[in-house]
Amino acid sequence: MALIGDERQLVIDQRLAALWFSTSLYPQGWELPPIWDALAGDYACKDGWIRLHTNLPHHRSAALAVLGAAASRNTVAAAAKNWGKDALEAAIVAQGGVAAAMRSAGEWKMHPQGQAVLAEPLIQWSGKRERRPWNTPPERPLKGLKVLDMTRVLAGPVATRTLAGFGAEVLRIDPPGWEEANVVPDITLGKRCARLDLKDSRDRKLFEALLGEADILVHGYRPGALAGLGYGSDERRAMAPDLLEVSLDAYGWSGPWAKRRGFDSLVQMSCGIAEAGMHWAKRDIPVPLPVQALDHATGYLMAAAAIRMLAGNGAMRARLSLARTAGLLMETRQDKAGTLSKMPEAEDFAQPPEATPWGAAHRLRPPLQVEGVPMRWHRGACALGSYAAAW
Repeated sequence: MALIGDERQLVIDQRLAALWFSTSLYPQGWELPPIWDALAGDYACKDGWIRLHTNLPHHRSAALAVLGAAASRNTVAAAAKNWGKDALEAAIVAQGGVAAAMRSAGEWKMHPQGQAVLAEPLIQWSGKRERRPWNTPPERPLKGLKVLDMTRVLAGPVATRTLAGFGAEVLRIDPPGWEEANVVPDITLGKRCARLDLKDSRDRKLFEALLGEADILVHGYRPGALAGLGYGSDERRAMAPDLLEVSLDAYGWSGPWAKRRGFDSLVQMSCGIAEAGMHWAKRDIPVPLPVQALDHATGYLMAAAAIRMLAGNGAMRARLSLARTAGLLMETRQDKAGTLSKMPEAEDFAQPPEATPWGAAHRLRPPLQVEGVPMRWHRGACALGSYAAAW
Protein backbone atom coordinates (compact mmCIF):
# COMPACT_ATOMS: atom_id res chain seq x y z
CA MET A 1 0.00 0.00 0.00
CA ALA A 2 1.32 3.42 -0.90
CA LEU A 3 0.81 5.94 1.89
CA ILE A 4 2.06 9.40 1.00
CA GLY A 5 4.58 8.01 -1.46
CA ASP A 6 5.89 5.31 0.90
CA GLU A 7 5.48 1.64 -0.02
CA ARG A 8 4.37 -0.40 2.96
CA GLN A 9 2.90 -3.84 3.38
CA LEU A 10 -0.86 -3.99 3.79
CA VAL A 11 -2.58 -6.91 5.49
CA ILE A 12 -6.37 -7.32 5.52
CA ASP A 13 -8.00 -9.58 8.07
CA GLN A 14 -10.79 -11.06 5.93
CA ARG A 15 -12.94 -12.07 8.87
CA LEU A 16 -12.68 -8.70 10.61
CA ALA A 17 -13.29 -6.92 7.31
CA ALA A 18 -16.48 -8.92 6.81
CA LEU A 19 -17.63 -7.98 10.31
CA TRP A 20 -16.91 -4.28 9.70
CA PHE A 21 -19.08 -4.47 6.57
CA SER A 22 -21.98 -5.16 8.92
CA THR A 23 -21.12 -3.04 11.97
CA SER A 24 -18.05 -2.21 13.98
CA LEU A 25 -19.91 -1.35 17.19
CA TYR A 26 -21.56 -3.68 19.70
CA PRO A 27 -23.46 -1.81 22.46
CA GLN A 28 -23.22 -2.94 26.07
CA GLY A 29 -26.48 -2.48 27.96
CA TRP A 30 -28.21 -0.44 25.23
CA GLU A 31 -29.44 -1.05 21.71
CA LEU A 32 -29.07 0.64 18.35
CA PRO A 33 -32.33 1.66 16.66
CA PRO A 34 -33.55 -0.63 13.86
CA ILE A 35 -31.64 -0.26 10.61
CA TRP A 36 -34.79 -0.18 8.46
CA ASP A 37 -38.08 1.66 8.59
CA ALA A 38 -41.06 -0.66 9.02
CA LEU A 39 -42.21 -0.11 5.41
CA ALA A 40 -38.80 -0.48 3.76
CA GLY A 41 -38.31 -3.65 1.79
CA ASP A 42 -39.25 -5.68 -1.28
CA TYR A 43 -42.77 -5.84 -2.71
CA ALA A 44 -44.25 -7.98 -5.47
CA CYS A 45 -45.68 -6.15 -8.48
CA LYS A 46 -47.68 -7.48 -11.43
CA ASP A 47 -44.52 -8.32 -13.35
CA GLY A 48 -41.72 -8.62 -10.80
CA TRP A 49 -40.33 -6.98 -7.68
CA ILE A 50 -39.62 -3.49 -6.42
CA ARG A 51 -37.73 -2.27 -3.38
CA LEU A 52 -38.92 0.74 -1.43
CA HIS A 53 -36.48 2.76 0.67
CA THR A 54 -38.52 4.60 3.30
CA ASN A 55 -36.02 5.42 6.06
CA LEU A 56 -36.37 9.16 5.44
CA PRO A 57 -39.82 10.64 6.17
CA HIS A 58 -40.17 12.41 2.81
CA HIS A 59 -39.23 9.25 0.92
CA ARG A 60 -41.80 7.32 2.94
CA SER A 61 -44.48 9.90 2.21
CA ALA A 62 -43.70 9.88 -1.51
CA ALA A 63 -44.12 6.10 -1.78
CA LEU A 64 -47.37 6.13 0.18
CA ALA A 65 -48.75 9.00 -1.91
CA VAL A 66 -48.10 7.17 -5.18
CA LEU A 67 -49.54 3.92 -3.89
CA GLY A 68 -52.48 5.59 -2.19
CA ALA A 69 -51.88 3.27 0.73
CA ALA A 70 -51.97 3.53 4.48
CA ALA A 71 -48.72 3.17 6.39
CA SER A 72 -48.76 -0.59 6.87
CA ARG A 73 -46.89 -3.36 5.06
CA ASN A 74 -50.11 -5.19 4.20
CA THR A 75 -51.74 -2.21 2.51
CA VAL A 76 -48.52 -1.27 0.70
CA ALA A 77 -48.10 -4.86 -0.49
CA ALA A 78 -51.69 -4.97 -1.76
CA ALA A 79 -51.31 -1.67 -3.61
CA ALA A 80 -47.98 -2.64 -5.20
CA LYS A 81 -49.56 -5.70 -6.84
CA ASN A 82 -51.65 -3.38 -9.00
CA TRP A 83 -48.56 -1.84 -10.59
CA GLY A 84 -45.93 -2.86 -13.08
CA LYS A 85 -42.53 -2.63 -11.41
CA ASP A 86 -41.02 -0.15 -13.87
CA ALA A 87 -44.08 2.09 -13.81
CA LEU A 88 -44.14 2.11 -10.01
CA GLU A 89 -40.43 2.88 -9.84
CA ALA A 90 -40.84 5.81 -12.22
CA ALA A 91 -43.88 7.16 -10.38
CA ILE A 92 -42.20 7.08 -6.96
CA VAL A 93 -39.06 8.75 -8.29
CA ALA A 94 -41.16 11.45 -9.98
CA GLN A 95 -42.88 12.04 -6.62
CA GLY A 96 -39.51 12.68 -4.97
CA GLY A 97 -39.15 9.22 -3.46
CA VAL A 98 -36.63 6.44 -4.02
CA ALA A 99 -37.33 2.94 -5.29
CA ALA A 100 -35.76 0.32 -7.53
CA ALA A 101 -37.30 -2.37 -9.69
CA MET A 102 -35.44 -5.66 -9.70
CA ARG A 103 -33.49 -6.23 -12.89
CA SER A 104 -31.15 -8.97 -14.00
CA ALA A 105 -27.52 -8.24 -14.79
CA GLY A 106 -28.34 -8.71 -18.46
CA GLU A 107 -31.21 -6.26 -18.30
CA TRP A 108 -28.98 -3.73 -16.54
CA LYS A 109 -26.32 -4.02 -19.23
CA MET A 110 -28.97 -3.21 -21.84
CA HIS A 111 -30.50 -0.37 -19.81
CA PRO A 112 -29.36 3.15 -20.82
CA GLN A 113 -28.13 3.87 -17.30
CA GLY A 114 -26.40 0.53 -17.00
CA GLN A 115 -24.58 1.16 -20.26
CA ALA A 116 -23.58 4.65 -19.15
CA VAL A 117 -22.24 3.78 -15.73
CA LEU A 118 -20.45 0.61 -16.84
CA ALA A 119 -18.58 2.71 -19.40
CA GLU A 120 -17.28 4.99 -16.65
CA PRO A 121 -13.95 4.26 -14.92
CA LEU A 122 -14.09 2.91 -11.39
CA ILE A 123 -12.51 6.15 -10.18
CA GLN A 124 -12.79 9.22 -12.38
CA TRP A 125 -9.76 11.47 -11.93
CA SER A 126 -9.74 15.10 -13.04
CA GLY A 127 -7.90 18.36 -12.43
CA LYS A 128 -4.16 18.88 -12.30
CA ARG A 129 -2.09 19.35 -9.18
CA GLU A 130 1.63 19.61 -8.69
CA ARG A 131 3.14 17.02 -6.37
CA ARG A 132 3.57 18.45 -2.90
CA PRO A 133 5.25 16.59 -0.06
CA TRP A 134 3.09 15.79 2.94
CA ASN A 135 5.44 15.83 5.91
CA THR A 136 3.92 13.93 8.82
CA PRO A 137 5.09 11.33 11.34
CA PRO A 138 5.37 7.96 9.55
CA GLU A 139 3.14 6.30 12.15
CA ARG A 140 0.35 8.90 11.61
CA PRO A 141 0.64 9.70 7.90
CA LEU A 142 -2.53 11.82 7.72
CA LYS A 143 -1.93 13.82 10.89
CA GLY A 144 -2.93 17.45 10.38
CA LEU A 145 -4.99 16.74 7.27
CA LYS A 146 -8.26 18.67 7.43
CA VAL A 147 -11.13 16.72 5.89
CA LEU A 148 -14.49 18.44 5.46
CA ASP A 149 -17.06 15.64 5.43
CA MET A 150 -20.39 16.40 3.77
CA THR A 151 -21.59 12.84 3.32
CA ARG A 152 -24.53 10.83 4.63
CA VAL A 153 -25.22 7.13 4.94
CA LEU A 154 -23.09 5.18 4.21
CA ALA A 155 -20.18 5.09 1.76
CA GLY A 156 -18.89 8.60 2.44
CA PRO A 157 -18.90 8.21 6.23
CA VAL A 158 -16.97 4.93 5.84
CA ALA A 159 -14.37 6.80 3.76
CA THR A 160 -13.89 9.61 6.26
CA ARG A 161 -13.87 7.18 9.20
CA THR A 162 -11.01 5.39 7.46
CA LEU A 163 -9.08 8.63 6.94
CA ALA A 164 -9.59 9.52 10.61
CA GLY A 165 -8.11 6.14 11.52
CA PHE A 166 -4.81 7.24 9.98
CA GLY A 167 -4.75 10.60 11.73
CA ALA A 168 -6.89 12.96 9.64
CA GLU A 169 -8.92 15.66 11.38
CA VAL A 170 -12.45 15.01 10.11
CA LEU A 171 -15.21 17.59 10.59
CA ARG A 172 -18.61 16.38 9.46
CA ILE A 173 -21.26 18.95 8.55
CA ASP A 174 -24.98 18.14 8.61
CA PRO A 175 -28.03 20.35 8.10
CA PRO A 176 -30.24 21.18 11.09
CA GLY A 177 -32.60 18.36 11.97
CA TRP A 178 -30.77 15.64 10.04
CA GLU A 179 -30.40 12.37 11.94
CA GLU A 180 -29.10 8.89 11.18
CA ALA A 181 -29.71 7.34 14.57
CA ASN A 182 -29.34 3.77 13.34
CA VAL A 183 -25.78 4.24 12.02
CA VAL A 184 -24.32 7.32 13.74
CA PRO A 185 -22.62 5.41 16.60
CA ASP A 186 -20.94 3.18 14.03
CA ILE A 187 -19.72 5.72 11.47
CA THR A 188 -18.84 8.86 13.47
CA LEU A 189 -15.82 7.18 15.05
CA GLY A 190 -12.85 9.55 15.13
CA LYS A 191 -14.81 12.56 13.88
CA ARG A 192 -16.30 15.79 15.12
CA CYS A 193 -19.83 16.54 13.91
CA ALA A 194 -21.38 19.98 13.53
CA ARG A 195 -24.46 21.49 11.89
CA LEU A 196 -24.76 24.30 9.36
CA ASP A 197 -27.71 25.54 7.33
CA LEU A 198 -26.28 26.38 3.90
CA LYS A 199 -29.33 28.51 3.16
CA ASP A 200 -28.57 30.78 6.13
CA SER A 201 -26.19 33.68 5.44
CA ARG A 202 -24.30 33.37 8.72
CA ASP A 203 -23.84 29.63 8.38
CA ARG A 204 -22.73 30.06 4.77
CA LYS A 205 -19.91 32.33 5.91
CA LEU A 206 -18.85 29.72 8.47
CA PHE A 207 -18.92 27.02 5.83
CA GLU A 208 -16.87 29.09 3.39
CA ALA A 209 -14.25 29.70 6.06
CA LEU A 210 -14.07 25.97 6.79
CA LEU A 211 -13.81 25.17 3.11
CA GLY A 212 -10.99 27.66 2.68
CA GLU A 213 -8.90 25.87 5.31
CA ALA A 214 -9.77 22.30 4.29
CA ASP A 215 -7.30 20.02 2.52
CA ILE A 216 -9.93 17.58 1.27
CA LEU A 217 -13.67 17.88 0.71
CA VAL A 218 -15.61 14.63 0.69
CA HIS A 219 -19.23 14.90 -0.40
CA GLY A 220 -22.12 12.83 -1.67
CA TYR A 221 -24.11 15.48 -3.50
CA ARG A 222 -25.61 14.50 -6.84
CA PRO A 223 -24.43 16.31 -10.00
CA GLY A 224 -25.48 19.95 -9.84
CA ALA A 225 -26.69 19.87 -6.23
CA LEU A 226 -23.84 21.91 -4.75
CA ALA A 227 -24.08 24.36 -7.63
CA GLY A 228 -27.74 24.83 -6.71
CA LEU A 229 -26.56 26.02 -3.29
CA GLY A 230 -24.15 28.46 -4.87
CA TYR A 231 -21.12 26.21 -4.40
CA GLY A 232 -20.41 24.92 -7.88
CA SER A 233 -16.97 23.75 -8.97
CA ASP A 234 -15.80 27.23 -9.97
CA GLU A 235 -17.00 28.77 -6.71
CA ARG A 236 -15.33 26.06 -4.63
CA ARG A 237 -12.08 26.47 -6.57
CA ALA A 238 -12.14 30.24 -5.99
CA MET A 239 -12.60 29.74 -2.24
CA ALA A 240 -10.04 26.93 -1.95
CA PRO A 241 -7.66 26.73 -4.94
CA ASP A 242 -5.66 23.78 -3.57
CA LEU A 243 -8.65 21.78 -2.32
CA LEU A 244 -8.74 18.08 -3.18
CA GLU A 245 -12.21 16.59 -3.65
CA VAL A 246 -13.66 13.10 -3.44
CA SER A 247 -17.31 12.74 -4.37
CA LEU A 248 -19.79 9.95 -4.93
CA ASP A 249 -23.30 9.38 -6.12
CA ALA A 250 -25.53 6.35 -6.46
CA TYR A 251 -26.05 5.66 -10.15
CA GLY A 252 -23.03 7.27 -11.83
CA TRP A 253 -22.08 10.62 -13.30
CA SER A 254 -23.48 10.19 -16.80
CA GLY A 255 -26.62 8.76 -18.35
CA PRO A 256 -30.32 9.46 -17.72
CA TRP A 257 -30.12 8.53 -14.01
CA ALA A 258 -27.06 10.61 -13.17
CA LYS A 259 -29.13 12.82 -10.84
CA ARG A 260 -31.26 10.02 -9.38
CA ARG A 261 -31.19 9.53 -5.63
CA GLY A 262 -30.22 6.07 -4.52
CA PHE A 263 -28.89 3.84 -1.80
CA ASP A 264 -26.92 0.59 -1.67
CA SER A 265 -29.99 -1.63 -1.34
CA LEU A 266 -31.61 0.03 -4.36
CA VAL A 267 -28.53 -0.23 -6.55
CA GLN A 268 -28.30 -3.93 -5.70
CA MET A 269 -31.84 -4.32 -7.09
CA SER A 270 -31.18 -2.24 -10.19
CA CYS A 271 -27.91 -3.80 -11.32
CA GLY A 272 -28.72 -7.48 -10.97
CA ILE A 273 -27.20 -8.42 -7.61
CA ALA A 274 -30.52 -9.16 -5.89
CA GLU A 275 -31.76 -11.10 -8.92
CA ALA A 276 -28.55 -13.14 -9.10
CA GLY A 277 -28.85 -13.86 -5.37
CA MET A 278 -32.40 -15.10 -5.90
CA HIS A 279 -31.20 -17.70 -8.39
CA TRP A 280 -28.16 -18.61 -6.29
CA ALA A 281 -30.36 -19.18 -3.23
CA LYS A 282 -33.06 -20.94 -5.28
CA ARG A 283 -35.67 -18.55 -3.88
CA ASP A 284 -38.62 -16.79 -5.47
CA ILE A 285 -37.93 -13.44 -3.79
CA PRO A 286 -35.04 -10.97 -4.19
CA VAL A 287 -31.90 -12.02 -2.31
CA PRO A 288 -29.46 -9.12 -1.96
CA LEU A 289 -26.07 -9.36 -0.30
CA PRO A 290 -26.30 -9.83 3.48
CA VAL A 291 -24.53 -6.49 4.04
CA GLN A 292 -24.42 -3.12 2.28
CA ALA A 293 -21.24 -4.13 0.52
CA LEU A 294 -21.45 -1.45 -2.19
CA ASP A 295 -21.43 1.27 0.45
CA HIS A 296 -18.51 -0.15 2.36
CA ALA A 297 -16.44 -1.07 -0.68
CA THR A 298 -17.01 2.34 -2.27
CA GLY A 299 -16.12 4.01 1.02
CA TYR A 300 -12.75 2.29 1.14
CA LEU A 301 -12.15 3.16 -2.51
CA MET A 302 -12.92 6.79 -1.72
CA ALA A 303 -10.42 6.79 1.13
CA ALA A 304 -7.81 5.24 -1.16
CA ALA A 305 -8.55 7.88 -3.80
CA ALA A 306 -7.97 10.66 -1.27
CA ILE A 307 -4.64 9.15 -0.27
CA ARG A 308 -3.59 8.70 -3.91
CA MET A 309 -4.22 12.38 -4.64
CA LEU A 310 -2.46 13.47 -1.49
CA ALA A 311 0.49 11.26 -2.41
CA GLY A 312 0.74 13.11 -5.70
CA ASN A 313 -0.95 11.23 -8.52
CA GLY A 314 -1.50 14.57 -10.26
CA ALA A 315 -5.27 14.77 -9.87
CA MET A 316 -7.36 17.13 -7.75
CA ARG A 317 -10.74 15.44 -7.98
CA ALA A 318 -11.97 11.86 -7.77
CA ARG A 319 -15.54 10.72 -8.48
CA LEU A 320 -17.01 7.32 -7.66
CA SER A 321 -20.46 5.73 -7.63
CA LEU A 322 -22.18 2.80 -5.99
CA ALA A 323 -23.37 1.52 -9.37
CA ARG A 324 -19.84 1.44 -10.81
CA THR A 325 -18.59 -0.44 -7.74
CA ALA A 326 -21.47 -2.87 -8.30
CA GLY A 327 -20.24 -3.36 -11.86
CA LEU A 328 -16.79 -4.28 -10.57
CA LEU A 329 -18.33 -6.73 -8.12
CA MET A 330 -20.46 -8.35 -10.80
CA GLU A 331 -17.44 -8.69 -13.08
CA THR A 332 -15.31 -10.34 -10.39
CA ARG A 333 -15.18 -14.09 -10.73
CA GLN A 334 -16.09 -16.02 -7.62
CA ASP A 335 -14.50 -19.48 -7.79
CA LYS A 336 -15.95 -20.59 -4.50
CA ALA A 337 -18.11 -19.31 -1.71
CA GLY A 338 -16.52 -19.02 1.71
CA THR A 339 -18.12 -18.98 5.14
CA LEU A 340 -17.12 -16.37 7.68
CA SER A 341 -18.29 -16.10 11.26
CA LYS A 342 -21.22 -13.72 11.62
CA MET A 343 -20.53 -12.97 15.26
CA PRO A 344 -17.35 -11.49 16.74
CA GLU A 345 -15.34 -13.20 19.43
CA ALA A 346 -13.69 -11.62 22.45
CA GLU A 347 -10.31 -11.26 20.74
CA ASP A 348 -11.93 -9.32 17.88
CA PHE A 349 -12.58 -6.29 20.08
CA ALA A 350 -10.30 -3.36 20.83
CA GLN A 351 -9.60 -2.64 24.47
CA PRO A 352 -10.80 -0.92 26.54
CA PRO A 353 -14.50 -0.59 25.59
CA GLU A 354 -15.41 2.67 23.88
CA ALA A 355 -17.30 5.32 25.81
CA THR A 356 -20.04 6.81 23.61
CA PRO A 357 -22.83 9.33 24.32
CA TRP A 358 -25.27 6.40 24.32
CA GLY A 359 -23.30 4.13 26.64
CA ALA A 360 -20.31 1.80 26.61
CA ALA A 361 -19.72 -0.32 23.54
CA HIS A 362 -17.23 -2.82 22.18
CA ARG A 363 -15.52 -1.67 18.98
CA LEU A 364 -13.98 -4.17 16.61
CA ARG A 365 -10.25 -4.06 16.03
CA PRO A 366 -9.30 -2.44 12.71
CA PRO A 367 -9.48 -4.82 9.73
CA LEU A 368 -6.46 -3.17 8.06
CA GLN A 369 -2.87 -3.50 9.18
CA VAL A 370 -0.35 -1.26 7.45
CA GLU A 371 3.28 -1.91 8.29
CA GLY A 372 4.42 0.64 10.87
CA VAL A 373 1.15 2.58 10.63
CA PRO A 374 -1.33 1.47 13.28
CA MET A 375 -4.91 2.33 12.49
CA ARG A 376 -6.43 4.01 15.54
CA TRP A 377 -8.91 6.73 16.41
CA HIS A 378 -8.19 9.40 18.99
CA ARG A 379 -11.86 10.02 19.77
CA GLY A 380 -14.92 7.81 19.99
CA ALA A 381 -18.26 8.11 18.25
CA CYS A 382 -20.29 11.27 18.77
CA ALA A 383 -23.81 12.54 18.16
CA LEU A 384 -24.53 14.64 15.08
CA GLY A 385 -24.29 18.36 15.84
CA SER A 386 -22.35 17.82 19.07
CA TYR A 387 -19.41 20.05 18.10
CA ALA A 388 -18.96 23.62 16.91
CA ALA A 389 -18.38 24.18 13.19
CA ALA A 390 -14.70 25.00 13.53
CA TRP A 391 -11.34 23.36 12.89
